[in-house]
Parts: sequence; C-alpha cells; structure tokens
Amino acid sequence: MRKKMFSKVLAVLSAMTLGAVLTGCGNESGTSGDTVKVGLLHSLTGSMAISEKSVRDAEVLAIEEINAAGGVLGKKIEYVEEDGASEPSTFATKAEKLIDSEKVATIFGCWTSSSRKAVKPIVEDYDALLWYPVQYEGMESSKNIVYTGAAPNQQIVPAIEYLIEQGYTKFFLLGSDYVFPRTANMIINAQLENAGLEVVGEEYADMDQTDFAAIIAKIESAKPDVIINTLNGTGNVSFFKQMSEKNYTSDDYMTMSFSIAEEEVSTIGSDILQGHLVSWNYYQTTETEKNTAFVEAYKKKYGEDRVTSDPAEAAYDAVYLWKAACEKADSFEVDDVIKAIEEGGISFDAPEGTVAINGENHHLAKPVRIGEVGTDGLIHEVYATEAVDPDPYLTTYDWAVAAGIQPLE
Repeated sequence: MRKKMFSKVLAVLSAMTLGAVLTGCGNESGTSGDTVKVGLLHSLTGSMAISEKSVRDAEVLAIEEINAAGGVLGKKIEYVEEDGASEPSTFATKAEKLIDSEKVATIFGCWTSSSRKAVKPIVEDYDALLWYPVQYEGMESSKNIVYTGAAPNQQIVPAIEYLIEQGYTKFFLLGSDYVFPRTANMIINAQLENAGLEVVGEEYADMDQTDFAAIIAKIESAKPDVIINTLNGTGNVSFFKQMSEKNYTSDDYMTMSFSIAEEEVSTIGSDILQGHLVSWNYYQTTETEKNTAFVEAYKKKYGEDRVTSDPAEAAYDAVYLWKAACEKADSFEVDDVIKAIEEGGISFDAPEGTVAINGENHHLAKPVRIGEVGTDGLIHEVYATEAVDPDPYLTTYDWAVAAGIQPLE
C-alpha cells in the first residue's frame, strides 16, 4: 500500500516539475528563450510575386531594425517564412501551419483580398492575429486582423472625387476577376451614379490572363476618357504593354490605378506608364524625415535599383505597430495584444506620416495621396490630404448607404 502511495506522489511531483520546466521555457505565444517567433506569409512565386516580394522585404527590414535596437520586450524577433504561391487555398494552409505547427506570435501577410479572406477564418478560429498591409475594398472588420493599408474611403472614393474634379466624365472599369475589383467597382458605380456620371464599360480578366486584345477592343469602342484600373499582379504588365504596342499613352486613355506602385512601374516601364495616375497613401517620393531614412535603409539592404512602395511601407509600419501593441500589453499573447489595440493609442511615426490604429475597427488613420508616374520611374504627388479616419463600411457616405453596398465573398 505504501509503495502504491509513494508512486502516486512521485507521479504528481513529476508532473508539477515538468509544468514548472515548461513555464520556465516560456509558454507565451511564439516565445522561446530570448526570441519571439513571427510568421511572414506572402506570394514568393506565382502571378502575385511581382508585387509581394517588396512587402516581404520591408517586413524583414523592420524586423532587423527592431532587433538591432534591442528587440521587443527584451526578445529578438525570429521570423518563419511561408509561400502563399498566389493561391488563396495555399495561403490558408500555410497560415494554419504557421499558427498550429510553428506557434508564431503573429502573422504579417497576404496581398489579394482573396488570400486575406482565405486566411481570415483561420486566424479567427485559432484566435491568432494577422497584419494585412494592402489597400482593399473594405466591407470587413475582424478583431483578429489589423488592416494597415487603405480602406476604400482612403483610396478608392477620394480617387474618383479627384477625377470628377478634374473634369472626367466617361469611366471604363477594368479589373482582375476576384473580390477586390468587383467590390471596388460596386462602390465606384454607386459613387458615379450619385454624381450623374457614366460608366461606359466594365470588364474583368482572369488573374493569370495575358491576352488583353478583346478587352482593349472594348475600350476602343466605348471611348472612355479615363480607365479605372483594378488589375493585379502580372495582369497589369500584360495590359499596359499591349496598350503601348498600339501606341496608346495617358493622352489617349488616362488610367487611375489602385494596384500599381513603384515596383510595378519598375517592371512595366516608366516610358509606358508616364503620365498615368495612381491612388495610394505613400510614395517613395513622399517628403518626410522618416521616409528619407526608410528609403535609404531599404536601398542599402536590397540595392540602389530597388524601390519602396505603399504596400511595402504599410508592411514596414505593421511590424512597428505590432511592437508598440506588445509593449503596451507587456505581453505577446494575442488576447492581450488585441486588448491593447482596442484600448486605443497605438501609433507609429511612419514614413507616410503618423499612423494610428482605430481600436474599434482595426484600420489606420492615413493620409490620401494621388500620384502621377514620372519619366524617372517614380510616382509624384499631385494631391494630398491630412490623415483621414478609416471608414471601411462607408457609413459616412449617404450614396453608399443608399446603394446598400454589401461585401462580396
């Protein structure tokens, strides 16, 4: 009897000792010893790699800067990288791997809304946290996502307002066939209808489409004075190069693009894109002291021929905002970090200007900047605002409320 009792006591003591050892090793999300692990999830291959590489690179730059300055809460950041391969289902699988197997404290990732929507239920089911760095169509808010790119009232709506003020009246809507372009065009249709203006055509291309002859023929037939471009990835390269082969320039068909930044200009060519318009919150040419340092550091690490961009800058900001949230929470645990975010007061003196997280909808207050592509391959600001509060559901616009705009899945 004594022998059995001794064995039970020994088992209990062993379990208690093991628990103490595990606690001593660090059981907070993603932490082990002197490091905290985060996940980077971007398309390193496939049609979106052209755009997402710069986003990944900016995140790595931020991580290295933070580590050089002492890390976060005394721990150095270790990153684990996965390739979403430009496929939403792959993004979902890799997100689950990062959370469940790698035990990361947070994920920085995605570009297309399709990839974000594939990852959203994963981070919500696991109560994880995703930092999403790209402008998007809005109509979404999740406690498990921080949206560091523009909401539609910080890019789409002001871009159309700018074009109307410039006297454009006949709009042709061209986008890739997935959720962002279709929802963006739903918003634009409602906005233009409210202004009494005409949409003369609306066309969508597959994500991997390379032949735009039929769509260009429809543009020629419709005779718009501006094309609203929501193509993504390699579709932009094919479309603009085929327009150039017909000797069309911005004088013939002006475009306002929402997914062409400096990286895409570099790939497509400034000779093709010069004079065309884009709408973002940041450009490499943005004049702030923080941006001067950011551009210098980015080029020093990746080469003088590399360019920064709005998504890259928003991704860079995301890492610093996560650091700020962890330090306010004094924890890496997701629930603690989210609570710190929702209490408000998380901000960062970013290259684009000071950005702050709205604790209610997890979007940032950001300035709006309309830019024009120059012959130097850079984008130059032609219009700007102060920081604009995020309105992802466009509840402050009567025409949007009246139109009953709903998110597309």
